[in-house]
Amino acid sequence: MHALETSLPGWVLRHRLLVIILPIIVIAAGAAGTAKLAFDTSYRVFFSEDNPELLAFERIEETYVKDDNVQIILAPKDGNVFSREVLSAVETLTTQAWQTPFSNRVDSITNFQFTEAEDDDLIVRDMVTDATTLDNATLAKIKQNTLAEPKLVGRLVSSKGHVTALNITVQLTLEERADATGQIIGHVRKLVGEIRQTHPNIETYVTGMVPFDQAFLESALYDTSVLFPVALALMILCLALLAGGFFGTLVTVVIIFMSILGAMGMGGYFGHPLTGSSTTIPIIILTVAVANAVHVLVTFNHAMQKGSTKHDAMRESLRVNIQPVMLASLTTAIGFLTMNFSEVPPFAHLGTQVAIGVVLSFFLTISFLPAMMTLLPVTARKVQSKNHTAMDRFASFVIDRRKALLIGLSICVLAAIANLPRNEINDVFLHYFDESLEFRHDTDFMVDNLTGIDFINYSMDSGTSGGISEPAFLSDIEGFSQWLNDQPETTHVDSISSTMKRLNKGMHGDDESYYRLPRDRELAAQYLLLYELSLPYGLDLNNQVNIDKSQTKITVTTTVMSSQEMIDFNQRALAWARENLSGIDKIESAGVSLMFAYIGQRNNYSMIVGTMIALVLISGIMMVALRSIRIGLISLLPNLAPAAVAFGLWGIFVGEIGLSLSVVAGMTFGIVVDDSVHFLSKYLRARREDGLAPPEAVRYAFNTVGRALVVTTLVLMIGFSVVATSDFAFNGDMGIMTTLIIALALITVFLMLPPLLMATDRDTKTH
Repeated sequence: MHALETSLPGWVLRHRLLVIILPIIVIAAGAAGTAKLAFDTSYRVFFSEDNPELLAFERIEETYVKDDNVQIILAPKDGNVFSREVLSAVETLTTQAWQTPFSNRVDSITNFQFTEAEDDDLIVRDMVTDATTLDNATLAKIKQNTLAEPKLVGRLVSSKGHVTALNITVQLTLEERADATGQIIGHVRKLVGEIRQTHPNIETYVTGMVPFDQAFLESALYDTSVLFPVALALMILCLALLAGGFFGTLVTVVIIFMSILGAMGMGGYFGHPLTGSSTTIPIIILTVAVANAVHVLVTFNHAMQKGSTKHDAMRESLRVNIQPVMLASLTTAIGFLTMNFSEVPPFAHLGTQVAIGVVLSFFLTISFLPAMMTLLPVTARKVQSKNHTAMDRFASFVIDRRKALLIGLSICVLAAIANLPRNEINDVFLHYFDESLEFRHDTDFMVDNLTGIDFINYSMDSGTSGGISEPAFLSDIEGFSQWLNDQPETTHVDSISSTMKRLNKGMHGDDESYYRLPRDRELAAQYLLLYELSLPYGLDLNNQVNIDKSQTKITVTTTVMSSQEMIDFNQRALAWARENLSGIDKIESAGVSLMFAYIGQRNNYSMIVGTMIALVLISGIMMVALRSIRIGLISLLPNLAPAAVAFGLWGIFVGEIGLSLSVVAGMTFGIVVDDSVHFLSKYLRARREDGLAPPEAVRYAFNTVGRALVVTTLVLMIGFSVVATSDFAFNGDMGIMTTLIIALALITVFLMLPPLLMATDRDTKTH
């Protein structure tokens, strides 16, 4: 390392044109990969191809039909769905909704296939036809029939009859999703706009899985188009005022964009899609790149202010900074690379690309930046002496009160850590979106007034072709449906058993005593065949029954639940089914909410492994680089305490750790090492090169690197604070927690590390 410190500065300054031109060529080649980048806004992007819950979900989709949908909610202001105006609007909207791109089914209360007996015939017809011509008696009958139908109440109409919904099911391949989502939402918004214009007394809301995907896209576009420019502007201002001056700021901005373009381009070459999470990549790289440049620029300006030439000042800056900057960059890259342990592909992609950006910014900081700064007409900045005095006074404060600080802060750290167990691993996937977003607002309205957005599909296999008509099997379906319906979390249960009971009643002249399951397999099979032959195109039973009639699907819609509640509900349901159902050969559960619930828990466990590996690697690197096992072990406190304290505070004030926070510990571990690396590097330089006693070595470290650490911490906090304002909770929560950890890292390094060094370091030269 010593040879590098002495030889690299001279080599860089002797070959300035080379170290300017070569990086530009390399970055340009890497940036070409950005042409391969494309948005993938599907919720499926959060799951790897071998994710067991995703595989189960896809098996059920292949057996029946896909669950991708758009739901349009209609809420008449007078609270009465069963009026001529509202039913006419639903009827018209149902007809128009069939024109939605990629749609293959439209369900509403008007086109629901109502069955009734007429003499010896079973009539299957739309619930509502020509709504504008209906008289009051017919409207009353429609209301009665609709609110008595279990397939509709709690799904397409509220029990009070004040809100109704129209459900559009779409069929999308993975290749079609990116373009199809926008087309579908565009068409639906046009339909809704027409309803709002022609029926001002009806309020409309849009939700469903396709709008869920669209919300991901719109959040990502907002973060890219708004948050990144804000972060860039704030950090440019901060850099210009506190560290870089005009030319230093200009060169740093160039380095920022080169690092971002190189990292994003490599993501394109790797085949990483753009997602809601990847929109933070430029902001994070921007933040870390500025932090690297600040250390070189502060030392450079300080040397020039003392009278050194540009070349001598830059040579000295590189000499004293190359080791800590390299260590900080290496540990930061390792921290982000631990995100590859994540079960969530976008997090792994983010970690890889940020690590690439960090490495690029390091090489550009020790080559491109020095070369450019010594070529440009840079002059010394007269702002150092006052700051130096302030930092010297702060050093005296820490040295004089070292015992009280060490004891007091140790107690505070332990008290915060004691609250770590108060955190629960939990997620509510609807709450990924801020309440200000249209999707969240509309979905909340649906949840409060009609039905839930969380659902679980249970695929029940009879084991034989046509087995769903077996009385024992139907009895099990009915029993399971009733059990599900009795659960407090359930808002609606949809199963074939209610259809079979309605058919049995209809085939017996609508006699209410026959509203029960058929007791003969052949009879049940005939009912089912007759019913299917009577259904219009697009409203068949393939969303509930497979082709050979061996399997059927029960869909339970629930209230909004946390991930743990969702897992508990599913496990409770499967346990009940195993104990009470004898006619079921096999049962499998799957659903989008269930997928997110399990991925959150699994991701937390995998990231614990990643964080432990990062801890071992970074600790080992610190010991080798600092050439002291003791100092390396001491450095663990300021490196581990910030995240532990932050999560302890989170346990007090929030108490739930979601998917986004599961990666923060490993990610920030590499970032916070930056502070301790630079402080310890200067401390050891004072001890080894100048032979200073521990208190004076602490003072030297504060005076030489203290201001730079304040500036870099401020820069990092600004960057991640901007991320914290994201409407997308994945990014927002990560930004909040990272900002808190970075602030705690500076406090720990300034107030705990120096007292710890003075308490453990012998008053002799450290080797």
